[in-house]
Amino acid sequence: APSSVMGPSCFRAFSRPSLSWASLFSSSDAWRNASSLNCIRDWLCQIALVFGDRILLDHTNVLPEVKKHLPLADVVICSTSGEIYKNDVHDESIVVTGIYLEHTALAYSVGNISAFSNSYELGKYVAEKLDRQGLSYVLLLSDGNLVNGTELTEAVKNALDNEVTVTGGLARDAARFEKTIVGLNEDIKEGNVVLVGFYGDRIKIGYGLKGGWEEFGPERKITAAESNVLTEIDNISALDLYKKYLGKYAEELPGSALLFPLSIKAKEDDVPVVRTILKINEAAKSMTFAGDMPVGARVRFMKADFEKLINSAGEAANKASVFSAAQPSLVLLISCVGRKLVLGERIKEEIASAVKFFPDAATITGFYSYGEISPQRAGSCSDLHNQTMTITTFAEL
Repeated sequence: APSSVMGPSCFRAFSRPSLSWASLFSSSDAWRNASSLNCIRDWLCQIALVFGDRILLDHTNVLPEVKKHLPLADVVICSTSGEIYKNDVHDESIVVTGIYLEHTALAYSVGNISAFSNSYELGKYVAEKLDRQGLSYVLLLSDGNLVNGTELTEAVKNALDNEVTVTGGLARDAARFEKTIVGLNEDIKEGNVVLVGFYGDRIKIGYGLKGGWEEFGPERKITAAESNVLTEIDNISALDLYKKYLGKYAEELPGSALLFPLSIKAKEDDVPVVRTILKINEAAKSMTFAGDMPVGARVRFMKADFEKLINSAGEAANKASVFSAAQPSLVLLISCVGRKLVLGERIKEEIASAVKFFPDAATITGFYSYGEISPQRAGSCSDLHNQTMTITTFAEL
């Protein structure tokens, strides 16, 4: 039966034999009702995932508000470029999902890029802080501006011997390109990486991803780059070549780069991954990407196909369903902001394409990111992706 509003804030909760998911919704600095159901275990939730607009997170007293309703929960915060709640996408809002797990233990690890020489060392540090005994799954949330997502992901999966499924995403700052924030409880700041470890064999994780972008033009070779900074393709200026392909959209860089990502293969027989441009340097004629751009890698330009983008979200959801036979109680969607910009008013169709594969009672949450982390297929290692829809499903048996 519906329950009453709890003080000035309101929330939604669902109960399961071993799970409880709760969500708060805030917009324009005012918490409001998203409808509620009684759940005796709300106050027992061990973790709250907070996805929200960075400016709103900076100016909203989020932590005390969440702790008021979920007093035992550790609060994990990540700034976004749009928040996913149920079958809708919100902007300039905060979505909180509280999780109660009856048979699964949690552990946390936090690090900041300012304390390390590179993102690989940061990833190694946070991964090695987690106890490996009984570790089943890791949720990774990272700063999306200062941290090299490729190095970070590579370090985490290597430290875990590629035996533990890792999914997650890079924080985003709407369309501002200023800073992103990630944190655990009071430690919320730029440059942070947070890992959440799930322990035990009762937690069942499914995952899937798909892009849907269309490659065009010839395959080209990276001839000059350092880490995630690309300077030459086929021995000519990468930025000049990119502007040539963008045409009129070149005047809108770096924002328009989200509409035209690159497909990259580090090795000839690799499955291509997509890379998004974070910023450009006109003086150096370079482009900085969300992941590494190794010299010798093969690249192709990409463009949007509306129907393929929308349908790919459903394909990602179908993969997640196949990889985990358990009916999920929670579904985490992390999609790229470039998809959001391309689809515009049709963005809800992407979400609808995905959620139709899951039970009506499942809680749907997530956000739009700078980069998405997930295995490409069953049994493969986790990698950083851009411009994809990635889906992680959670069930506890």
